[in-house]
Amino acid sequence: MDIAKFIKYLNKEKGWKIDASYYADISMWKDWWRGYYKPFHMLKTVDGTGEHKRQLYSMRMPKKICEDWASLLMNERTSITVNDDASQKWLIGDNEDNGLLGKLGFWQKANELVELTFRSGTGAFVMMLENAKLDAVGNFVRTPNAAITIDYLPAECIIPITIRHKKIVEVAFVSEILVNGQSCIYLQTHQLKSGGYKITNEYFTSRDANEDTASYEAAKLPPGVLRNIYTNSNVPWFSILQPNIVKNIPRGTGMGMAVFAEALDQVKAVDKAFNNLVKDIELGGKKIFYKQSLIKDIPDINGNMVKVTPDDIMQQLFLKLGDEDDINEKNPITEYNPSLRVAENVDAVQNALNYLSFKCGLGTHHYQFDGASITTATQYSGDRQDMKQNARKHEIFFQEAVAGIVRAVLWAGKTILGAPVNPDAEITVTFDDGYFTDSETLRTIMSQEVRDGILPKWKYAAKWYNLAEDEAKALVAEAQGETESTPGLFGGE
Repeated sequence: MDIAKFIKYLNKEKGWKIDASYYADISMWKDWWRGYYKPFHMLKTVDGTGEHKRQLYSMRMPKKICEDWASLLMNERTSITVNDDASQKWLIGDNEDNGLLGKLGFWQKANELVELTFRSGTGAFVMMLENAKLDAVGNFVRTPNAAITIDYLPAECIIPITIRHKKIVEVAFVSEILVNGQSCIYLQTHQLKSGGYKITNEYFTSRDANEDTASYEAAKLPPGVLRNIYTNSNVPWFSILQPNIVKNIPRGTGMGMAVFAEALDQVKAVDKAFNNLVKDIELGGKKIFYKQSLIKDIPDINGNMVKVTPDDIMQQLFLKLGDEDDINEKNPITEYNPSLRVAENVDAVQNALNYLSFKCGLGTHHYQFDGASITTATQYSGDRQDMKQNARKHEIFFQEAVAGIVRAVLWAGKTILGAPVNPDAEITVTFDDGYFTDSETLRTIMSQEVRDGILPKWKYAAKWYNLAEDEAKALVAEAQGETESTPGLFGGE
C-alpha cells in the first residue's frame, strides 16, 4: 500500500488537505532500517563485457541502533504500577503474565513498537474492542464477552488530523489487512466531538495500489466490526509515541523523526568502510603469474583451443620446448600476495561507528571492537552517562505514551467490561536503570539509603530477595525481633 496515494484519495473523498510529502522521508528511513537504500547501496561498474550492478556491503546499523534503543527503554525490567490494588491485579496480575497486558503480549509488542518508532519517528498504541455491543442510541452495553486488544502501528500507518499544542488529538490509522484471503485497507478515524470521541471504522479494496493508476472502493465491514462508536468520553483510545528529538524537517506536522535521521552521513561512512574491508579481503587472494611459455593450449569439449596454466591441470612435471635461452631464464613463475590492510580497515570501521553512535545518542563507544569480540556501554563506563542522559530524555515521552494507553484500557475495562478497576488511578511507568548501574553498585546505594533513613528496610528486602510487600515487611519485622540489640545488616540504634 502506498500511503501517499491513499491520502490523496482521502483528501478528495473527505475534504481533508493533508500533505503526504513527509511519508517519503518515512519510506526512506524504512529502507535504511532494512539495510538497503537503492540510491546509495546499488553500485554500477563498467568493464570490457559491459555494465554490471552489485550491492554495497552493509553493516545495517540503523536497525541495530533502533533495536538497542528498544532494549534500553522497553525491556523485561520496565514496569507499570497502578495506584489501586484491584486495577493493578487486573492489568498486571501476580507475575506480569496472568494480567490483561500479559495475555495481550504487551511487553514484547511494545518493545517492537519502540524499535519501529525510532525507525519511523512516530508510533501509536491503539486500543480496539472485539464483540462489543451498542444499544439503540449507540451507547456501549456492558458485555462480559467483549475483549480488549491493542494494535501497535508505525508512522506510515498514522495520519494526524487535528493537532493542538503540538499534540495529536484527532487521527486516522491506516493498515493493510487480509479478510477472507483478500487484501484490504483498514481505516480507523478518531475524532473528538462535543460529547467525546467518535471512532469510525471503514474498509477499502484497491486496484493497482502501488501504481499511479491506484483506485479505491469502499468495502463491507467484517461481521462484528462496528462502523461508528461514540465513546462519550474525552479519553482517547490511542497514545502517540515519539523519540524525544526536536524535528528539523519542515514537513509532517505532529510527526517525529527517526533517531538516525540526522546521522545518515555517518551510516554511509560505516557502510563504505565496511565495504572496503570486505573488498580488500575479496581481492586479497594470492596471485600467480606465469611466463607465456608455461601456458598450454588444449582443446575444450567443443574443439576450441583454450589456455590453461599448470595449476589448472594439476601437474607438477612439465616439458618446456624452446631455445636454450628460454630454458635457462629465471623465475618463470612469480607469486604476489596483496596486502589486506586489516588494521587500517578496522580502524576506519571503528571510527565510523563511533561517529554514528554519538550522533544517535548512544555515546561514542557504544560499539567497541577489541579484535575478537564486541563490547557495549555496559563494559565501557566512561561513555554511559551520555547515553543515560539521552535515555532519560526519551523516557519523558515514553512514560506519557504508555500511561495514556493504560488509562484507555482501564477506562474500557470499567465502562465496557464492568471490571473492578479505577481509570482515574495514578499510573507510574518505571524504566530499568540496571544497564547504567550494575546490580552490586545499586545494592550498595540502596543499603546506604536504608542506613540514612531515606528508604524503608522492607523495600530493600522486596528488591533483593524478590518478595511481595507484605512478605518483605514480615521478614524485616522478624529480623528486627531477633537482633534488636545487635547491629545487623543496616546497623543498630
